[in-house]
Amino acid sequence: MRTLHGLLVLVAACASQHPAPKTEGPGAGGASGSAAKPDAAASLQVPIRALTLDNGLRVVLSRDTTAPVVAVAVYYAIGFRIEPRDRTGFAHLFEHMMFQGSQNLGKLEFIKMVQSNGGVLNGSTRFDFTNYFEVVPSNALEMMLWGEADRMRGLAVTQDNLTNQQGVVKSEVRVNVLNRPYGGFPWLDMPQYANKNWHNAHNFYGDLTDLDHATLGDVQKFFQLYYAPNNAALVIVGDLEYDQAEAWVKKYFASIPRAADQPRPDLTEPRQDQEIKAEKVDPLADRPALAVAYHVPDRSTPAFYAFTMLHEILLDGRDSALFQKLVQDRKLAGEVEGGINLLGNPFDYAGPMLWIVNAVHDKDKTAEQLVAAIDEAIEPLRTQPVSASTLARARVKARARLYDMVEGFFGFGRADLLASFALFDNDPAKINQLEAELMKVTPELIQKTAQDYLRPTNRTILQLKAGK
Repeated sequence: MRTLHGLLVLVAACASQHPAPKTEGPGAGGASGSAAKPDAAASLQVPIRALTLDNGLRVVLSRDTTAPVVAVAVYYAIGFRIEPRDRTGFAHLFEHMMFQGSQNLGKLEFIKMVQSNGGVLNGSTRFDFTNYFEVVPSNALEMMLWGEADRMRGLAVTQDNLTNQQGVVKSEVRVNVLNRPYGGFPWLDMPQYANKNWHNAHNFYGDLTDLDHATLGDVQKFFQLYYAPNNAALVIVGDLEYDQAEAWVKKYFASIPRAADQPRPDLTEPRQDQEIKAEKVDPLADRPALAVAYHVPDRSTPAFYAFTMLHEILLDGRDSALFQKLVQDRKLAGEVEGGINLLGNPFDYAGPMLWIVNAVHDKDKTAEQLVAAIDEAIEPLRTQPVSASTLARARVKARARLYDMVEGFFGFGRADLLASFALFDNDPAKINQLEAELMKVTPELIQKTAQDYLRPTNRTILQLKAGK
């Protein structure tokens, strides 16, 4: 779903009231939960009340009275690379199925319910989760929880809805990938060349034949296995009262039965010790393009935080080394883009990940020229520690990016991080450790991380050839 109707209504509602922000401490979780205590040394202090229901549903509440709105987000631990081998595209198919009605809501009535209350909603499929969220005026919170619980409890998995959404998904694949210049480049293409493990390397949109062959029984079983409370996290961020919100959560979600716990597949990638080169022909593209991908350190390790600082130095903004080298100095491209996890942010995934640099370039420039310029920008970081001024600038950018994530889209940015840490780490309070982890990265660790991970033998080069 890409539904954003009602945004102007919500913005107008928020703009009409600007109460002064209130400082709110972590709520007391009581016997059924635990209040997370942020590190006092860190600047970022997100208030959190966390609890787990008896059916396994992880719940996180975070109060913010800046505006009279709440963001409600439900994350299910089923994404592109977790889906079974013979069910490619099912995670994405269910992103659509979840809007087709439930026990007490008819087809598309969930969408109407949100929009009629002046809210916005969306859903997306990512590497390790599928999420659904609404941002609504705070007086509609109970209604949203009722609606989310209704479709978690009993989605309308019917043959009519399945047939309809099979057609919708196939049309989306044609529009977004098959019939569009640079469709799927590089986010969909690169993992298939750079990774070895099938879970990380298959076509995440799914083969159209797999979607065609999906039976009603297949889809019903998929829902029962993965769309259960013990495979989900519920996060509420915004103008809420902790005790009342917790009571509503228990009222609507506590009686939903849990399913059998599903073992997480092995997503391990072998160490890459040889450069990979690949080509793809795009008959619809008018100019060639290049993407270069490096495997990154395991998430949440010191080297990972160092790599996020490398991203700030190399690729974030017009002062970055790669923009200066490829665009300003060499005139090899008009823009250079990329990052860790192109489908989200550096923190909302669990498993192997790539840092991807990509650029569209003119036909009189070669991929070899771009790769050579990339190497020239990277090599100084591998041969000597960064200067104090370079590190200071990277810290400012990293901190600004983090706060942008937390404050993004009326609370959804905060909800995204809290849900990810609850789902993958069972520790939503990790959000309050991010700034400190980033700020303690040293020049020496940056250099060592660049030597270990920004080596040519750890990368994949993908050339996109333009024309038939």
